[in-house]
Amino acid sequence: MTRPPMPDHRPDRVPLWRHVAMFRRDILSTQPAKLYRARMAEFRLPFLRSFMVNEPDLVRLVLQERPQDFPKSARVAEGLRLLLGNSVFLTNGATWARQRRMIDPAFEGGRLRDTFPAMWAAAQASAGRIAPGPLDAEAAMSHAAADVIFRTLFSVPIEDAAAAAVYAEFRAHQAAQPLMNLGALLPLPRWVPRLHSRRARATARRIRALITGMTAARAQAIADGTAPDDLATKIMTTTDPETGDRFDTAEMVDQVAIFFLAGHETSASALAWALYLLATHPQVQDDLAAEAGVLDPWLDSGAAPDFGVLSKLPRTRDAFRETLRLYPPVPMLVREAARRARFRGRDVPPGAQVIVSPWHMGRNERIWPDPHAFRPARWQEPDTRAQARDGYLPFSAGPRVCTGAGFAMAEAVLILATLLRRLRFAPDGPAPVPVAHLTVRSGTGIHLRVDQR
Repeated sequence: MTRPPMPDHRPDRVPLWRHVAMFRRDILSTQPAKLYRARMAEFRLPFLRSFMVNEPDLVRLVLQERPQDFPKSARVAEGLRLLLGNSVFLTNGATWARQRRMIDPAFEGGRLRDTFPAMWAAAQASAGRIAPGPLDAEAAMSHAAADVIFRTLFSVPIEDAAAAAVYAEFRAHQAAQPLMNLGALLPLPRWVPRLHSRRARATARRIRALITGMTAARAQAIADGTAPDDLATKIMTTTDPETGDRFDTAEMVDQVAIFFLAGHETSASALAWALYLLATHPQVQDDLAAEAGVLDPWLDSGAAPDFGVLSKLPRTRDAFRETLRLYPPVPMLVREAARRARFRGRDVPPGAQVIVSPWHMGRNERIWPDPHAFRPARWQEPDTRAQARDGYLPFSAGPRVCTGAGFAMAEAVLILATLLRRLRFAPDGPAPVPVAHLTVRSGTGIHLRVDQR
């Protein structure tokens, strides 16, 4: 078995200029290795003060017990607002609560069952696109995850002209938009220009124009009584139980942008890492391929199984959980102290950044035995329930827990089982190097070799 790759880590002390330069390249390698066992760390820069909390009690305090005192940091939005506008991912307070009241019903258990046939179709299409030979796993899983989003949100495959255009522009935007601009470091007033690149502005503008067209067309279909019963229709017809309002087209564009970003980018990241981990652990891979035999009747017939088939894939689910523990797509959750607090005897002033790190909590040496190893069987051990309660945060926790967590798990288990039943994956070339910008990806790509089973 191959030990899962980890980033290099900086020395405990580095000059300020080097720290900033490293941060612009990658969040993870900017952190010292001692954070895997530290209970808390404080960072002081001339223009930024932050606290990383690695103690389960502090994590619960920030995310679950007093979330109103630690709202999402405005600095998170600096690199994202260009594309995401005023989406639920960036808002706080009453605006966020109103948005969640209209979004959450679309992802309740019954609705997840309704979207399952579209997920199944996307999984089959993904398996059909992967041929024996070399594979860029990140690109393949990005395509597969985008297909799931378009099929479940707008009832169109990624081959649809508008969907394909959004996908192409999104990939161009990722390349053009750096993680950090001046506003992410300095507390700038809103009137100061953020100096996004011309290409980043252009791609964001084109993406939002394409989504506006798709959303406006759906609004008309809803008015005409011809809209399909998918996630977009559900969200656009759900009223706020407190005000009776619905999302208008402009508001819906912001929400569709984050659905695509969160539902596509994060799933693509986790699925690519899952394929790599299974490629480097062939016995686990073979066990999951055998488990996926429960899908054979539907793979042969082409019909979609019932949602309940997922319950027959427990080891596949555990392997994906273990992937999320090791490579959580969103490695850092950044909050801001709205009022003075005190952590482990240290004052936390208002305005300080408070960081909860799913990356470090998932590998916390005080919580997990053998924390850096890929061992899906741990999820069947009795002690893991307590360990997961304290250190498993791939979907955040508390009121801001990811509303699409169940969707993401169902999608991933189905895609992995479908691929593994048909194909065998092996590593091809150098090991990937984890880096974190918006999500945890490989700085060198994830390259695999594929054979037919």
